[in-house]
Amino acid sequence: MARPKKLYEGKAKILYEGPEPGTLVQYFKDDATTAGGKKRGTITGKGVLNNRISEYLMMRLEEIGIPTHLIRRLNMREQLVREVEIIPVAVSVRNAAAGSLARRFGLADGTPLPRSIVEYIYKKDELGNPVVSEEHITAFGWAAVQDIDDMMALALRVNDYLSGLFLGVGIRLIDFKLEFGRLYHDNGDIQIVLADEISPDNCRLWDIATGERLDKDRFRLDLGNVERGYQEVAKRLGIIPESAPYDLQGPETVQ
Repeated sequence: MARPKKLYEGKAKILYEGPEPGTLVQYFKDDATTAGGKKRGTITGKGVLNNRISEYLMMRLEEIGIPTHLIRRLNMREQLVREVEIIPVAVSVRNAAAGSLARRFGLADGTPLPRSIVEYIYKKDELGNPVVSEEHITAFGWAAVQDIDDMMALALRVNDYLSGLFLGVGIRLIDFKLEFGRLYHDNGDIQIVLADEISPDNCRLWDIATGERLDKDRFRLDLGNVERGYQEVAKRLGIIPESAPYDLQGPETVQ
């Protein structure tokens, strides 16, 4: 069987042509980058775990009416997804100060915020992925006002649901970043849907009891045992059994 045509390769995933028009195969890599791509490494089994975690979370969100690009998981490292036009602005929802927000405002990591804060981030590594306003987004034509309203509403619903879901398994959702895309329907309608992934790569997840970080910050901050943080999230969500081995590499080539 011929390998599908590669359409795009990013820092954490590869997109291939899908088996049907309007579909793509999304492949999860073990590669890890941070600091705008300046720091690079490999987290063994990350692609397998992120594939499973993202599938699980997007399926739960679909159940409460949040539209996503996910169709189904294909294997250990691949998902079949709907082809969408990615909006070049990510939406970051922050429930506590951490990372760049903490640095910008001189706050200690983990400081609770008076309310959840939503920020928009222009996805441009070479510019340092700057925080932008709605005025920037509309002035430069990245998204329309209605698109922004839809992304904001969906992001806040995702935050409400995921905060409760993670709380139930002893995890504090500090913040997360979402990507959205435009799904073009055959009848001419255009729908804003959740795209990319939801995983420890783009969520800050802290153990409620100990404050231990169970996400990509373990790689960013050189905390060690990075793979175990990702696997702990998967175990608590019931995606993999408690007795699962930590060496989860999975197939390295698209099937």
